[in-house]
Amino acid sequence: MDRSAVPWGERWDGLAAVVADLSALVLAGPGARRVAEQVAELLVAGTSRHRAHRAALAELVDRVLDLHAVACGSDPPSPVGLADWLLHVQTGFAEPPEVRLAPYAAALGEEGLARYRAEAVARFSKLPVIAFGRTGRYDRERWALLRVMEELAEHVGDVDLQVLVLTRDLSSGWHYVQVATVLRDAGRTEEALEWVGRGLRATGGRGAAGRLVDLAVDECLRLGWRERAVRWRRRAFLAWPAVETYDRLRALASGVGGWPQVRADVLDEVRRTGDPAVVGELLARLAARGC
Repeated sequence: MDRSAVPWGERWDGLAAVVADLSALVLAGPGARRVAEQVAELLVAGTSRHRAHRAALAELVDRVLDLHAVACGSDPPSPVGLADWLLHVQTGFAEPPEVRLAPYAAALGEEGLARYRAEAVARFSKLPVIAFGRTGRYDRERWALLRVMEELAEHVGDVDLQVLVLTRDLSSGWHYVQVATVLRDAGRTEEALEWVGRGLRATGGRGAAGRLVDLAVDECLRLGWRERAVRWRRRAFLAWPAVETYDRLRALASGVGGWPQVRADVLDEVRRTGDPAVVGELLARLAARGC
């Protein structure tokens, strides 16, 4: 029979009945795991053919995956085999589901989770980094692996995995801010500041550059590194001489102490190294303000 001629309502009732039967089979005890995998794969494959009903089908898939996780408890699979199947169902279809690892934690165990992590990282690491200013091509594989890695990083609470995910897309300064923020929040200050520096070099003072400098200054002040905080503001002013960067440097250096010397040094350096037209306009504006 040509199923395409069957009204969607009837097909939906049939699919719901299959999932209900699967639920009863899982509750009955061992023997339902392989059936759950087959049903999950059939539903996932059908999602791409019925885009108009994608949300409804996705809910069914989520229900089947919940049942599959329960079935793994009464019918334990090979941890490696389970890891491979979970990756397959998330990356091998046009409309893959989003799998939560928590319900599978016991069935995966250390061996299965290690396999899952190694395979996911190996595949994700092969994706090209989207460089600053470039428009990345997020094809099906990239989206699927990105979801896999985000869930894995959250599940294991691994900062290195979070950084790996974020650093595959460095197309804007805000991505550098994200990386630096994650590292700062993890207490890895030096690495965070290194990424601030990378972001400033990439942005050339545009876009998120100000937020990057703010992040570095705030972190240095939090740790009591006042002179280092002033150096970040000084670096920003010399790289992008403007009233705004000057005012920020003055406010910080005045509070820390030693502003007169800092002022003399940076103005002397900007006169020697800066664009004459830009420097001339800046100095004129500062003189008009008496600062």
